Parts: sequence; structure tokens; C-alpha cells
Amino acid sequence: MSAVAAGKASDSGESGRGSGESGRRGGGERPDGGGRRQGRGGKRRPGGGVLGARPWTAAVFLLPALLLLGALVVYPIVFSVYRSLFDASGTGFVGLGNYGAMFSDDGIRTALRNNIIWVVVAPAVSTVLGLIFAVLTERIRWGTAFKLIVFMPMAISMLAAGIIFRLVYDQDPERGVANAVWVGIHDTFSEPAPFPGAKPRPRSGLAPSGGGAFTTRSAVRAASPVNLPLVAVQPGDLRGARAAAAAGPRPGRVTGTVWLDFTRGGGGRPGVIDGNEKALAGLTVEAVRGGRVVASATTAADGTFALPADRAEGARLRLPAADFAEAYGGVDWLGPALVTPAIIGSYVWMWAGFAMVLIAAGLAGVPRELLEAARVDGAGEWQVFRRITVPLLAPVLVVVLVTLMINVLKIFDLVYIIAPGSSIRSANVLALQLFQSSFGTDVDEGLGSAIAVFLLLLVLPVMYVNLRRIRKERRR
Repeated sequence: MSAVAAGKASDSGESGRGSGESGRRGGGERPDGGGRRQGRGGKRRPGGGVLGARPWTAAVFLLPALLLLGALVVYPIVFSVYRSLFDASGTGFVGLGNYGAMFSDDGIRTALRNNIIWVVVAPAVSTVLGLIFAVLTERIRWGTAFKLIVFMPMAISMLAAGIIFRLVYDQDPERGVANAVWVGIHDTFSEPAPFPGAKPRPRSGLAPSGGGAFTTRSAVRAASPVNLPLVAVQPGDLRGARAAAAAGPRPGRVTGTVWLDFTRGGGGRPGVIDGNEKALAGLTVEAVRGGRVVASATTAADGTFALPADRAEGARLRLPAADFAEAYGGVDWLGPALVTPAIIGSYVWMWAGFAMVLIAAGLAGVPRELLEAARVDGAGEWQVFRRITVPLLAPVLVVVLVTLMINVLKIFDLVYIIAPGSSIRSANVLALQLFQSSFGTDVDEGLGSAIAVFLLLLVLPVMYVNLRRIRKERRR
């Protein structure tokens, strides 16, 4: 019995080992594709990947893109480098002479300085405004509508935006919105001149005394009223003006009249107040002795004035320059001093919405529990923004900043359209100088090609930083 039982046990053990080995072999060579398929004779089929299986198919699909890339990118770069080594005619080899001429030209140095200003200011301001808009629109009810309004300038072409801002920055406050607003603010806090551009009638006893003021040639007396006739008054400044009245002598007073010595339709006597001539109200009349103002008065609605005789007698009367100063015309936004900041302002108007949209998309991915935990721990809104929101948005901010830096290095159309001819040299940038050197009146394609190569070299470091950032994002 024991021998028979031992034999059965031995047989069952061998059958178990056999089934285990069979299972392991079956698991290593699954016919359903779980393991690597092998060809006949146990050899692996060549070309497991897409390119290995059909390299010519992939090449056919890539060929059109490669041809376009070569024709539109590679060939122009190679030709520009080659052309920059020759003179304007393209026949004389000058080596690096065009690059030396580029840095010795005042206009190109101005363009380089302006490009530095653009790269430093425009992307930073656009990114900061985009960040502010993105954060604040999360707190308002109509945030989506506000984002739409801010982003709308992106739908406008650079050409149309340039034309718009050329009108916005117009010097005439009647046309330029910027100067209309600025003049309105200025006139709110500074009283405008009552009769800008007015001046004394010739041989009237008033002489220029410097700075736009006019002073009587002789001293005044209390017994003799002083007539101060003016001309060149604008018709619009006479709306509602009353007829001038001749001032009579008054005890203890030096009196006189200031009026427009002009009769419509002709007639009248110079230096005499005729019946239809208008009074000039609101003018300041000063009594000056030894270069010092001893008394002053303002003309009434009928043009008359009165000064105390104890101080004004024996002095000379002066109409100060403030009575005739030209109306404030605002700021010369497109002048040589402000043209570059003005154009940067138009660029920010267009691209702040772009920055806002990208930053808002990144802000949507910020974990809200971190912000709430910080507020629970007692952090204020500024601390939450500075220590949590901004660090978490750092990758998005870098993307926006680098993208805008590449964009402003190539800025051309806004400068070309907005800057007037008198300020174009002050607003010059490298892309505009490239256009002028290559296609302007004084054509020098060798110099223009050198500028193009130099501009490419400026863009390459920024592109390299952007590519490294993209690779890091893929690895994550």
C-alpha cells in the first residue's frame, strides 16, 4: 500500500511540474500580441516604428513643409548673410564693412537704443497689466464682458491701430482725443487767457515789455483816464461782450478802459471808443513801479478798471502776458521727445488683452485650496497675490513675456504709421531701418542685409530660452 501511494504521488508531482513549465512557455509566447511578435524562424520583424515601417511615406508628407521652410526661412537667411558681405551694388566684396558702418551710423544707433527701450518696457507693461486684469476680473460679476472688451483690440490689424492712434495723438485738441482730455484737465486747474493772441493797436501808447506783456510808455495820473485799445481779438472770444464805455475821472482812483478798437464794416476813429466797439472784460491791469507790481485790477463788463491812486499814481500800467497767452494746446505726443513712449502706449493697448487671456487661463489652474488655506492662516490679499498667485503663475508669465519680447524686436508697422515725418528718426527701430535701407530712397541692400542679420542674432537668444522652456514643460 505504501509503495502504491508513493508511486501515485510521484506521478502527480511530475504532471504538476509539466503543467507549470507549459504555463510559463505559454505566458512568454502569447499569440494575442501581449508579448513581442516574432517572424518565421524566431526572428523579429524589422521596422517596429512608423518611420521604420514606412520611411518614404513620412518623407512625402514632410517634403512640402520642408520645401516651404527652406524657401521662406532658410534661403532668405543664407542669402541675407551672403548679401551683407557686399557693397550697395552687390559686386564689391566688403567683408564685415557693412556691420562696421551699421554701428557707426547715428540713425541705426538711435534705432538700436529704441529697440532696447521697446524690449524692456513694452513686454513688461503689457504682462503686468494682463496679470492685473486677469486677477481682478475674477472678482467682478461682469468679468467675461470686461475680458472681451480688453481683448478686442487684438482683432484690429497693426495698420488700423496705427491709423487710430495717429488721430488719437493729433496735436489739435479738436481732433486728438489725448490732447482733448489733457487740455480739459489743464483748463480745470489753470484759468485760460481771456483774449489769446490779442495785441495793442499801433501807436496806442503801449509797448512790448518782454515775455508777451505790454506796458504804457508814460506814467499815469489820477485826473486823466487811460485808454488801452487792443486789436486782433478772436471773434469767438467776444461772445456776449458788452459795448465799451469811456471811463471818467474818479477821486482817489486811476481809471481807464480796455476795448477792441475795431468797428465792423469800417469807420470809427483809432484810439477813440466808438459806439459799436466791444469791451474786453476780465483782463488784468497792473500798476508797475521800479519793476514791482504795486496795484492791480480786473476790467469790468464794460471794459473799465480803477486802481487806487495812492499806489498807482506815477506808475506805469501793464497788461501781463497772461492776458494774451495762446490757448493751451496740450502735449506734443508725436514730437521727438515723446513719440516712442506714445507708440509703446498704442502697442500696450493692443497686446495687454493677449497677456490677460493667457494669464487668466493659467490662473484657472491654480488650486483654490492653497489660496483659501493662506487666507485662513491670516494672509492678506496682497500677500496671497505676491507669495502664492504670482509664483504659481511664473511659467505662464515667462511664456507671455518671452512671446512679447520676440514680437517687439520685430515691431515695424506701428512706428511707420504713427510717427510723423518730423519725428521718424527719433522713433526709429531696427525693423524700420531695415526697410528704409533696403527699399527707401537711399537704397543700400548690403547695409539692409547686415541689419537683418543683426536683428536675427538679437532674436535667437530669446527663441533659445523659449525652446528650453518648452522642452522642460514636455519633460514634466
